[in-house]
Amino acid sequence: MADLAELYQQVIIEHSRSPRNFRRLPDANRTAQGDNPLCGDHIDLFVRVEGDRITDIGFQDAGVNGRSCAISRASASLMTGAVQGRTAAEAERLFAAVHDMLTGSSGGADPKTLGKLAALGGVRQFPSRVKCASLSWHALRAALKGDGAPVSTESAKD
Repeated sequence: MADLAELYQQVIIEHSRSPRNFRRLPDANRTAQGDNPLCGDHIDLFVRVEGDRITDIGFQDAGVNGRSCAISRASASLMTGAVQGRTAAEAERLFAAVHDMLTGSSGGADPKTLGKLAALGGVRQFPSRVKCASLSWHALRAALKGDGAPVSTESAKD
């Protein structure tokens, strides 16, 4: 079990230091901004949707110190990799599974079905950091709705 926790920690560190899809998409047709006022995290999410499929996705972050915390950044990196190429409905199911894993609201999701996203499971042990891990996911939901309204972890139901 300790080896698994160490592996998960390494995934978080790697995605924080070298985030995937860390870029602005000039041809995005959906965007969202997310803020976590308690931690100071901020994310700008850019999504290209064709039909009902996420064909491209990118993000940028800018927390109070110029970048968001490691958990927020790693979660956004992992999320963008996991949802690219999926439908909005598939992305919503992933959101629900990750949310369950983070909060344990329905017994928790099966880590085996989440792949690399299971690395975020360790965050559950630190309740104050759950909002850091879920920020990008709430921004994705807002972007897919297409309403352009900013989201805040203080108004999101975590």
